[in-house]
Amino acid sequence: MTRKSTPKVQTILLVTGLSGAGKTTVLKTLEDLGWEAVDNFPIRLAGPLLDIPASGGRSDPSIPLALGFDSRTRGFKADKLIRQIKQLQKNPDLNVMTLFLDCAGTEIERRYSETRRRHPMAQDRPAMDGIAQERMMMEPLRRWAETVIDTSKMSAHDLQNDIRVRFNSEVTPHSIITITSFGFSRGVPHNVDLVFDLRFLRNPHWDNQLRPLTGLDAAVSEYVEADPTYDEAMRKIRDLLSYLLPLYDAQGKAYVNIAFGCTGGRHRSVHVAEQFGKWLREEGFSPTVVHRNLTSRAIDALEGPANGAKTKKTKRGSERK
Repeated sequence: MTRKSTPKVQTILLVTGLSGAGKTTVLKTLEDLGWEAVDNFPIRLAGPLLDIPASGGRSDPSIPLALGFDSRTRGFKADKLIRQIKQLQKNPDLNVMTLFLDCAGTEIERRYSETRRRHPMAQDRPAMDGIAQERMMMEPLRRWAETVIDTSKMSAHDLQNDIRVRFNSEVTPHSIITITSFGFSRGVPHNVDLVFDLRFLRNPHWDNQLRPLTGLDAAVSEYVEADPTYDEAMRKIRDLLSYLLPLYDAQGKAYVNIAFGCTGGRHRSVHVAEQFGKWLREEGFSPTVVHRNLTSRAIDALEGPANGAKTKKTKRGSERK
């Protein structure tokens, strides 16, 4: 007997509240968490919207949907909206919730003053008049909402963190980590958060047997790891990342780019990037490892003098022995 699969339930979060209370911040944060977000959306069109394929090219009920609306939404009437929400909630394939963002009138007035924008309901009168009128219009929705967040004493950052805690469905919500190996002789990568210079390690380039190889080869890895400074340096870098990465997660940093550089970007940096990619996976992260200069041509002039090489001065300048 074949068991019928249980259809997935589409989660819909209706985000509303007072103008200036943080609706845009909430929708952007939900979008970063993988939600589909639509602002200023007429609730009567929610049904047709669900029939439109998601951005992945197909309708996917596993992608939660956030719909933002407030007093500026066309045809806004609180009682009518509540009736439309009730109709949506009767659908067994939908999980419909309402989030209301509240805020003290004096704080909303301050926010509009700082941004030099006019309150949408007070184009030709004091902002407090428009705030009071909108509060009366929105009160039925405030009473109806399952979740009410008062943002009066919250910064945008505080609100973002609150939304992540409430609506992040990920089991291990980490920043997206990219590890890049590169050669300093060819420039530092763009948009790097943390750069580690590995040029203190002995250079496999000056070993004729290792030069054609890369940091992906076992012989090069053994050579680099045999450097007497290697173990202690790697331990200290691990300690630093163990301290910093949870702090980045707590701050909601979406992307963390870590770069390991050596001279040419083919040996030391490649090996170390691979090792840290492996270590981070063991720690529960999912890093992407990129080797920018792995296929670059090895050039002696870029690598500098060989380890232990001495120079002497002549009348024409410096030259190798």
